[in-house]
Amino acid sequence: MIGERAQEVICPLCRRPIPAHAKQSLHHLTPKLKGGKGGPVVRLHQICHNEIHAALSEAELARVYNTIEALRGHPRLAKFIAWVARRPPDFHSRTPGPRRKR
Repeated sequence: MIGERAQEVICPLCRRPIPAHAKQSLHHLTPKLKGGKGGPVVRLHQICHNEIHAALSEAELARVYNTIEALRGHPRLAKFIAWVARRPPDFHSRTPGPRRKR
């Protein structure tokens, strides 16, 4: 209805709201190059999406980490989630640490 606020989008990885003005992107739960084209996607904060791809290879994402629950259970991502939970919903910064091996 007119005057009602749009439903708030929640990042399934960090469980913080995603403001409309925040950097955000869609993540294919199974990478497109590994058979995920047309598969399920989730909207994430851009910083959350960057951290996923910094921590995991496409093969790991396809084989083991193709659900939000699995991603949340990964040790590096669990540590990241605890850290980013203390930041504002529109927080963004560079993703620190070594890139994953390709």
